Amino acid sequence: MQKAISKLISPSSIAIIGASADPRKTAGRPVAYLQKHGFAGRIMPVNPKADRIGELPCYPDVGSLPEVPDVAIVLLGAERAHVAVKQLADMGCAAAIVLASGYTETGEEGAQRQRVLKEAAGSMRILGPNTIGLVNLTDSIVLSPSGALEMEAFPVGNIGVVSQSGGILGSLLSRAAARGIGLSKLISTSNEVDLELADFIDYLADDPATNVIALYVESVRNPERFRSACLKAARAGKAVVAFKIGRSEAGAQAAVSHTGAMAGADSMYDALFKQVGVIRARSFSDLLDIPAALVTKRKLRGKRVAILTSTGGAGTLVSDDLGAAGFETPAPDENTADKLRALQTGSEAVLDRNPIDVTLAGLRPDLLRGAITALQESPTYDALIVIVGSSSLAMPELMVGAVRDCLPNSDKPLMAYVSPHAPEIAALLTRNGVPAYAAAESCTAALAGMLHANMFEVPDDEPTVPKVCAPSRIPSGTLDEAQAKALFAQFGIPCTPERIVSDGEQAKAAAAGLGGRVALKLLSSEVLHKSDVGGVALGLTAETISSRLESMAVDVESHTGRRPARFLVQQMVAEGTELILGMHRDALGTAILLGMGGVTAELFQDTSMRLLPSTEGRLGGLTYAEAMSMAQELRTWPLLDGFRGRPPADVEALANVVVAFSQMVAQLGERLHEAEINPVFVLSKGQGVMAADGVAVLSS
Repeated sequence: MQKAISKLISPSSIAIIGASADPRKTAGRPVAYLQKHGFAGRIMPVNPKADRIGELPCYPDVGSLPEVPDVAIVLLGAERAHVAVKQLADMGCAAAIVLASGYTETGEEGAQRQRVLKEAAGSMRILGPNTIGLVNLTDSIVLSPSGALEMEAFPVGNIGVVSQSGGILGSLLSRAAARGIGLSKLISTSNEVDLELADFIDYLADDPATNVIALYVESVRNPERFRSACLKAARAGKAVVAFKIGRSEAGAQAAVSHTGAMAGADSMYDALFKQVGVIRARSFSDLLDIPAALVTKRKLRGKRVAILTSTGGAGTLVSDDLGAAGFETPAPDENTADKLRALQTGSEAVLDRNPIDVTLAGLRPDLLRGAITALQESPTYDALIVIVGSSSLAMPELMVGAVRDCLPNSDKPLMAYVSPHAPEIAALLTRNGVPAYAAAESCTAALAGMLHANMFEVPDDEPTVPKVCAPSRIPSGTLDEAQAKALFAQFGIPCTPERIVSDGEQAKAAAAGLGGRVALKLLSSEVLHKSDVGGVALGLTAETISSRLESMAVDVESHTGRRPARFLVQQMVAEGTELILGMHRDALGTAILLGMGGVTAELFQDTSMRLLPSTEGRLGGLTYAEAMSMAQELRTWPLLDGFRGRPPADVEALANVVVAFSQMVAQLGERLHEAEINPVFVLSKGQGVMAADGVAVLSS
């Protein structure tokens, strides 16, 4: 497959099926752009109505081509494209690019056309349909009619782009060129009848001309292959940055559990990206801002940032945004301050704070070089942002040269914030290896992306094998609380002691047997959110539980119209932190969710998620290290870690329960539709974990 993709991206011969002699038409652009941008191979246009297109001989049909092309651009409409594709496949063409629309994006009739197209291609690879093609800037090969290619030249660099939107490819190409950001390859996958995101991530991971991969993602159609390709890129030292459109889309509706409401589709993508090292771009501009910094290959080892400015207001903008994102802007250490004072004397120098204001730096390149060098050498800082003020407008080359000259001194990130509207200065800086930004937020996003890339450790690519358990017969359908906890217990999850009762006398005996304070709960597989119907009472004793059961029965009947037949008497958990542990499944995969629990779980939305690994459709469980990191990611982690003298919780036992729960989910597979423990009490260190309520829905 790699050989076919290599021919697609770097062909030596190209057939243009349906080419027009008019370069102003869409069908005329591919030939015109190939010639304009210097393609050195053979171009073979096909059009029965023309003998020549410019100086090129034109062939009446595919069968008349003098040789088998490496790749063909098919410019025919959806009603005829499959015919040409079949002819190309039969003659042994490696790949075809199908530009026509009118396929799955239009409904069932279009989906049928796409199936016909796929069948016609056979073993030949297809890019598209409904694509704008691809642009290989590394080798001056443009296989696209995009109007962005009207530009005379583009900066060539080491950022590869794969987009599921054709229009976005042209947008990124033109925006990158205007900002001086060099790209290597741009590929529009669009409908992905054959080749998809994962194929090109895999290819670019091996491409020596690509160091960073940027993705515009609408949906991941094959999560297993996507995971494998992204981890391959990570092992090759190539960061992947993704902008996922559709962040507001609703996840699958929960049937019974809180987890479904807390684990929407966008959260699933967050979990997937986190696990495979993909840096998520939160805005469209981030999709260029972050790669522009990453491609410098500089290492951000911490969060301490020096801001060098000659204009106070702009420095404050950058400092404020960095602080909001958790970065630090400490004042210079004394040794660094002495070096800065030696460069500039007088009252203008304000060197006891950060931003570091060196007033004349914008007018004196020697002063700017000295200040940058001092900050690069300082052990106080992990990165440096230079504020380019209005004073630099008069002599941009001198200022840019001074900053560029300092690059070899250190591998710390060095970037620029251009305060005036001066896109030409920003582009000049970027072309000289100093990523430059027009927004303070872009500086923060770039540094956050660099920090993420430096901290990610490639996990073991093999899924953990779930612990095989031989549970006794498991009922199907929606289980009641007692049944759900009995299931969890079979997989090694400790649950609260409890008794099933049907009347006040049984409840009194159960409470006496359990001892101490107890909880009384409605037990029903039809009413799982018990507190909503008055079906939970806490802190009861053997003396008070009988009368409370009667009043609960009345309350529940008033809400549901039915008098309950069964109740659960449960030993109260006297202490501990309440968490929620659940599973969620959608088209992207199966995930485990851990979060702040209890009745306020959906209110606080403090959660961490991990997708279970999958190999050839077989799920694996989470590792202990993954379970522990999930707990540590919670905003409420301090409550587990001894916040303000609170006893540290038994987080080791919690991690073991998360692993056991994940192995249960993996082993039961598609049969398990929903499962949740809420709350799971994490007791003091050494005291373990206790599941106090549970939900499970299984098919037969």
